[in-house]
Amino acid sequence: MSGSLTITDLPLAGLKRVQRRLRADERGVFARLFCADELRPAGWRWPIAQINHSLSRGRGLVRGLHYQQAPHQEAKLVSCVRGEVWDVAVDLRPGSPTFLRWHAERLSPQASDTHGSALLIPPGFAHGFQVLSDEAELIYCHSAPYAPQSEHGLPVQDARLAITWPLPVQGLSARDAGFAPIAPDFAGVEVS
Repeated sequence: MSGSLTITDLPLAGLKRVQRRLRADERGVFARLFCADELRPAGWRWPIAQINHSLSRGRGLVRGLHYQQAPHQEAKLVSCVRGEVWDVAVDLRPGSPTFLRWHAERLSPQASDTHGSALLIPPGFAHGFQVLSDEAELIYCHSAPYAPQSEHGLPVQDARLAITWPLPVQGLSARDAGFAPIAPDFAGVEVS
């Protein structure tokens, strides 16, 4: 199956929407979740180091905003396979013209102009999402393994980010609720 992914540039350099070509018939639906050959021109140049699955319950629940510092920065391909989420990426690359700017996409597995898609998040970004349905399941392909000593996060309601969450924020874990506000001298995440 060639040409199974359509890749679109988003307002933050390196951030991409990956639209899947869904094939449906009376038996159901088929979609390719990952294709290295098709994602390479969009910037994915690593082997998949880890694939994670999450199930989140409750409208308004937010997970994030997480990132890993050097030398464990990672790219992610984030796909919603059940339910619907507001998926957010924040540019943390020093010197980037969009430093500390965010972009969000609605992700769900349904086929339409804005659904059946994934978010390709390059290294140097923080990531989080809000659940818009009763439950949501996500699959994450990571370019680097999880390194707990390098993991950091940003408060989801930090005034410097001013993220417009579609629903009232709720369900934050103790860790996510405990991230310190972004310091005035925050240097970002170096990308190698």
